[in-house]
Amino acid sequence: MAKSQQTLLRSKLALITGASQGIGLAIAQVLVAEGCDLVISGRNLSALNQAAKRLAKRGVSVTPIVCDVRNGESVEALLAAVKGQSQRLDILINNAGIAHSLLPVAKLPLEDWKEVIETNLTGMFLVTRAALPLMKRGSTIVNNLSISAKRVFPGFSAYDASKHGALGFTNTLREEVRAKGIRVIALLPGATDTPIWNTFWPRAPRKKMMSPGTVARAVVNALTLPQEATVEELTILPSAGTL
Repeated sequence: MAKSQQTLLRSKLALITGASQGIGLAIAQVLVAEGCDLVISGRNLSALNQAAKRLAKRGVSVTPIVCDVRNGESVEALLAAVKGQSQRLDILINNAGIAHSLLPVAKLPLEDWKEVIETNLTGMFLVTRAALPLMKRGSTIVNNLSISAKRVFPGFSAYDASKHGALGFTNTLREEVRAKGIRVIALLPGATDTPIWNTFWPRAPRKKMMSPGTVARAVVNALTLPQEATVEELTILPSAGTL
């Protein structure tokens, strides 16, 4: 008899970056409901602790750890803590990401460019590199890229560039670890009702967007596929169409 979805994830250990809100928190909520233990990270200790308190009510282990994915030492400390909790990491969700104000290239400050690239692209590289030694055959990496990994939006050059680069990184990583039995999924959600919109479009029509929970459920469905199969690219879009 085939194992249930919950049986497949029970007692697995997942690390989720950017997990205190939005899609990261929604994925955490679905994973704990399926019996998965978690390490959640972010830059805001208070928000992390609040999220961990809610998640832990499910009866699983939830460990909040502050981490700035742009900083190599901070990332190494995060993965050292994961290793201290368990000698393995079954699921890595690279979700940490930021946006910037809608500005043309000619007016985009260099500081904004650097912060977005370092968070969305370099951070993904640093966390993945540090996590790989703990990941064995049967493990899965999910990189949350956004539909911006394949489309461009005027005024969004740093964000678009970071996500296009992250897709190239994800596709390369997949081929490097394929023989090791590690699956790599590129997650490309369209408009999702999360706080990131406040950065560049506070009045966006959120009623047309997907909920973070919808995206999270799609991710967990991909995670629970039999090991002989994988979703290499998961694109999920609002049925309402363009905003």
